[in-house]
Amino acid sequence: MIDNKLRTLLSLANTKNYTETARELNLTQPAISHHIRLLEEEFNTRLFVRVKNKLKLTPEGEILLKYARSINALYDNAIAEIEAYTANIRHLTIGITQTVSEVSMPQVIALYCNDHPGTQVTVVTDTIKNIYDRLKLYKLDIAVVEGEVTAPDYVPMLLDTDSLCVIVSPLHPLANRSGVTFDDICNEKFILRSKKSGTRTLFANYLSKYSKTIKNLNVTIEIDDVSVIRELVSLNMGISIVARSACVEDVQRGRLAAIAFSDANMSREINMLCHKDFAHPEILRDFRDIYRRLFRSGSAEISDHPDEED
Repeated sequence: MIDNKLRTLLSLANTKNYTETARELNLTQPAISHHIRLLEEEFNTRLFVRVKNKLKLTPEGEILLKYARSINALYDNAIAEIEAYTANIRHLTIGITQTVSEVSMPQVIALYCNDHPGTQVTVVTDTIKNIYDRLKLYKLDIAVVEGEVTAPDYVPMLLDTDSLCVIVSPLHPLANRSGVTFDDICNEKFILRSKKSGTRTLFANYLSKYSKTIKNLNVTIEIDDVSVIRELVSLNMGISIVARSACVEDVQRGRLAAIAFSDANMSREINMLCHKDFAHPEILRDFRDIYRRLFRSGSAEISDHPDEED
């Protein structure tokens, strides 16, 4: 069982109120104060201070809170895994970014569950930053993200490669172009993903080549829902930057035109990753094999990361 003092820290950090925390944990307020005092004595530091009569974590408190959340998540995972083993059920929590969720991964997961009876999967869709944060706290078993994985704490497996493109309405003057440069699009109205998305980061890196930033563009809407972005662009409300795989169906139906960047290589990896101590790393390989059957049949095999073993 997780230390009661850490439970108190987690609750107090959330409520920022001793009375509410006492009510939430069914304890007395002096007991809550005692738990926090014991933690402060144990770590020889202040965990909370009052700023303008409001309770606030100190920097040391923020550090301890981060690890308390990890400990709590690990404990919950242990309970869930033991219960699942007893019931002969394997439960997985998988985090995927918006682009990946729109394209292929849900279908891969569904087929995996069909092939492995007794498997239950919870899918979490979020920004790439939040996906990494959840994985770090062991709130996810597997993450599927765009971009190269450089963090040494994770085991990566390359799923595919993708590229960014400009999408416009078929009515837009650029619709029949095979390629565009910065000069072609710099004065357009943009509908973009949020700052936390991998797509936005890669596009921002592209702009830096021209000593420009997102702020130099005419951005009318920022939104994380890729399907809404595609719909607005199809209505000629602006142009956008998305992964090519996220707009294939709309292009085939004639609802959008997708145009490559002729002045930059906008390709990127799509990677699956898990912690090094994940109990079932073979699942990543199973997902990759299903993905290849579905989406890469007849095409050349993609290379794994060089440090993978077959």
